[in-house]
Amino acid sequence: MRLLTEIQDNIVCGAEVLEEGVGKKGYFIEGVFAQSEIPNRNKRIYSKSVLEGALAPFQVMIQEKRALGELGHPAGPQINLDRVSHLITKMEWAGNDVIGRAKILDTPNGKIVKNFIDEGIKIGVSTRAMGSVKINKEGVQEVQNDMQLSTTDIVADPSAPSAFVQGLYEQKEWIMVNGIWTEQDAETTRNMVLAAKGPELNEAKFKALDLFIKSFNRLV
Repeated sequence: MRLLTEIQDNIVCGAEVLEEGVGKKGYFIEGVFAQSEIPNRNKRIYSKSVLEGALAPFQVMIQEKRALGELGHPAGPQINLDRVSHLITKMEWAGNDVIGRAKILDTPNGKIVKNFIDEGIKIGVSTRAMGSVKINKEGVQEVQNDMQLSTTDIVADPSAPSAFVQGLYEQKEWIMVNGIWTEQDAETTRNMVLAAKGPELNEAKFKALDLFIKSFNRLV
C-alpha cells in the first residue's frame, strides 16, 4: 500500500480565534479537508464511496478525541506525538467535499500554527492515508477501497508549486507487520527482479525475499 498525501488546489482553511476564558484564546481552523470525484494535482482521484469508507472508522477517532494531526507531513502513516499541532473535531460531507474543523493545540508545533494565524499567514491542509491505486485509461490513479485515513495535517499554502508534495512518497510501499506500518523500498526491489534475466532471475527473487525477511526481523 502507498502513503497517499494530498493538498487540495486553491483550498485554504479559514482560521478563527475564540475567547475561552480570561486571557485565553482558542484557535481553530475550518474548511475543505478532502474532495472526491475530481482528479487532484497528484493525478489521483477518490471516489465518494472510497472516501466514505475511509472516513467512517475515522469518525470513531474524532469522537474519542484521538484524531491528532501534525504540522507538515512526516515520512510515514503513524502519528508522531512530538509533532502534533491540532486535534480534528469534525469531518462532515457537503456534496462531494469533506468539511473539517480542528482545534489548534498548545504544543510546540501548535504554537507555531497559532503564530501563523496571528500573523495572517494562510494555512492549508493535506490528507494522509494508506491505500492502493489503479491507473485508468486517462492516466489518473484511482484510489481503491482499501484506503485507510491516518489524519489531516497542516501544511504550507496550497497555492505553492505542486512539487511540494508531488512524488514525495510515490516510490515507497508500506505493509502491516505486527500491527505496525513498515516501509518497504518496493521500487528498488521490483526493478532488481525485472532487470534480472535467465539464471539471474531466481537469484534476484531470493535476494528480494532475503531483503524482506531482514526487514521483518528488525521488527520482531
